[in-house]
Parts: sequence; C-alpha cells; structure tokens
Amino acid sequence: MSLWENLWAGFSLVFQPQNLLATVSGQVIGVIVGLLPGINASMAVSILLPLSFGLPPITALMLLAGIYMGTMYGGSITSILMRVPGTSTAAVICLDGYELTRQGRAGLALGITAIGSFIAGTFSLLVLMIFAPTL
Repeated sequence: MSLWENLWAGFSLVFQPQNLLATVSGQVIGVIVGLLPGINASMAVSILLPLSFGLPPITALMLLAGIYMGTMYGGSITSILMRVPGTSTAAVICLDGYELTRQGRAGLALGITAIGSFIAGTFSLLVLMIFAPTL
C-alpha cells in the first residue's frame, strides 16, 4: 500500500467516535497524572494499562497513546507554575517557564509549551509515516 492509502486507512480509524473519545479521555487522564511529581509517561501508561482491558485493540492503543502524550505535557505544568519538575524531561522547562510565571506571563509559557509539544509530535509522526515502510 502507498503512503496515501495507509494515511486514509488510519484517518478512517482515528475519526471513529469511540476512538476519538478514547484519545481525548486518555489525554485528559494523562495531563492529570502528569501533574503528579515523579510519575513519568512510561510509568503512567504502565499504571493505567488496566483501563484498556476489554477495549478493542485500536481503541486501547489510542487510549494509551493519549495517556502517554498527555503525561508528557502535564509534567510541564508544574514545572512552569511552581518550579517543581516532576520528571527529568520537564526539568529544562523550569529554567524559562518559571521566569515567565514570575513576570506574570504563565499563560504564555503554558501556551508555548502546548504549541511546541503539538508541533514536535506532529513532525515526529510525519517522519515516522514516511520512513516506517522502509524500516
């Protein structure tokens, strides 16, 4: 199958209502868990794995992917607002994010982090889609 056929097949699965609901639910749960210091994304997925029992395989994978990505962003919230990095990946965000919070621009720091996370995630998925068939 070509890249476009694979892309079309993937989007037809992603936009099914139960899969969208699972992804959004996973992201909300992931952000909440990401706020807790000391729990990184892989730990969150391991702990919340039983939530996916009984779900269809694609829905379960989308739920777990949402938890993973939500947790990656959720760790930056405490780093920016309270200068408490929950994980090593959020430690760097403390440097500039907390300074923006002290200047009264916490919303800007959270927005930049969310947009940067979205751009980086989208770019990595595009690269994976292009190179996955050869891998």
